[in-house]
Amino acid sequence: MAFSLHDTDADEIHEINVTPFIDVMLVLLIIFMVAAPLATVDVPVDLPAANAQPLKRPDTPLYVSIKPDDAVLVGDAPTPFEDLGSALDAATGGDHDARVFLRADKAIPYGRLMTVMNALRDAGYVKVALVAEDAR
Repeated sequence: MAFSLHDTDADEIHEINVTPFIDVMLVLLIIFMVAAPLATVDVPVDLPAANAQPLKRPDTPLYVSIKPDDAVLVGDAPTPFEDLGSALDAATGGDHDARVFLRADKAIPYGRLMTVMNALRDAGYVKVALVAEDAR
């Protein structure tokens, strides 16, 4: 039994199989992506006092309220839903950068709240803050 130089069974393959290497690297990447945010949580820091002046609050905040009977009020004045934009323009003097505080009764359906928020956005008021009671 003789071996020839061209025997295909004895040829060595000189290529590296990189698939297991890539699999290990992807697993390590996922582990570090999950572990990195957890390593920075709850770091106790004693912060210094700031000398900055607090932001100016409006003298009279502008409230848009939705009552349980689905009535919409701008400030204390009942307003038809169709006139919400013009009532806000009258209350803010046309200042579309004014912050609007939206209060809604907890019995109001979420869809109705979103309808009022869409009407505020359509009227040009995008600085809307939702008001809730303090849980304490």
